[in-house]
Amino acid sequence: MRDSLSSSEYPFDRPGDPEAADPVSSAGDSYVNPVIDEDFPDPTVIRAPDGLFYAYATQTLRDGEWINIQVARSADLVHWEQLGDALPQKPDWARTTQDFWAPSVVYDGETYFMYYSATPDACHRHERGHALAVATSDSPAGPFVDMGMPLLLGAGFEYIDPMAYDDPVTGKHLLYWGSGFQPIKVQELAPDRLSFAPDSAPLDLIWPNGRNGGFPRLVEASWVIRRDDFYYLFYSGDNCCGPDAEYGVMVARSETPVGPFETLEEAKGVPHSLILVRNDRWLAPGHNSIVTDDEGTVWIVYHAIDVNRPRQTQEDEINSRRILLIDAIEWNDGWPFVGTPSDEPRPAPVI
Repeated sequence: MRDSLSSSEYPFDRPGDPEAADPVSSAGDSYVNPVIDEDFPDPTVIRAPDGLFYAYATQTLRDGEWINIQVARSADLVHWEQLGDALPQKPDWARTTQDFWAPSVVYDGETYFMYYSATPDACHRHERGHALAVATSDSPAGPFVDMGMPLLLGAGFEYIDPMAYDDPVTGKHLLYWGSGFQPIKVQELAPDRLSFAPDSAPLDLIWPNGRNGGFPRLVEASWVIRRDDFYYLFYSGDNCCGPDAEYGVMVARSETPVGPFETLEEAKGVPHSLILVRNDRWLAPGHNSIVTDDEGTVWIVYHAIDVNRPRQTQEDEINSRRILLIDAIEWNDGWPFVGTPSDEPRPAPVI
């Protein structure tokens, strides 16, 4: 992976592009990354009917106590209030583990459904590996209560990083997931959202390039949006953290939410599909969600590692402290572009 995308490497002529517009804020406000300067990995952000944004994140240890699923709230995507634990009660099948990952939350008008990854207790771990799970709440802040059993169980870490998506065209409920050096997959959910649709099966969408010795060796962290006539699948690849952290965000698009997806690499004949990569300050940016502000600017919300503070404590592994950043997306020739994480004042979202 490169430290940045140069103009010669990125396949679009950015200056003067009619789709590329600088974001503006209604009061001339600005922000500076990070917007949450605490460990807050794998963020999902939704806007609730109360008009506020809720962000959910992977488990962390804070002030000596484990928070299973983090939740924070904001009126403007910049200033965040930590609300504590969205999943204070562990499910019966994962009571002894400290391994709750990558929540995704969707609201059906009455109930909030949270899909997340977890590791079953030790007696099942060798047989079952990681699992996808579902919990529900009547409030975006929680508490969420697990439905009592995993939705999917498997060996290794294939069943991680769920993303729930309601297709605005068909109304179908879809669940994306994937890693473990396997393709990103999607499968239709049943109307109750607690099971898969009868006679449905998972579909492979995006494959890693590792079998050819290229980047990315694994793909994960799906996020899907619809814009104009396309569905855009944002995904991340390779090591999220640790000594060999080299995460980056990539993109593919399709005319349907279940593919076939064409990657940026395939569409433009470029070496990679990266749209967000590291710079000198921010390492391994990725595992994003997407939010649109009230002016229509599309924002990518993601974690990254501050090279000046790469761990919470000296005992932690290096590059394990992943904090929350936001940046505006530019659209060029029907494709999104970010570049590298911003490190200076930028116009804030318009809310």
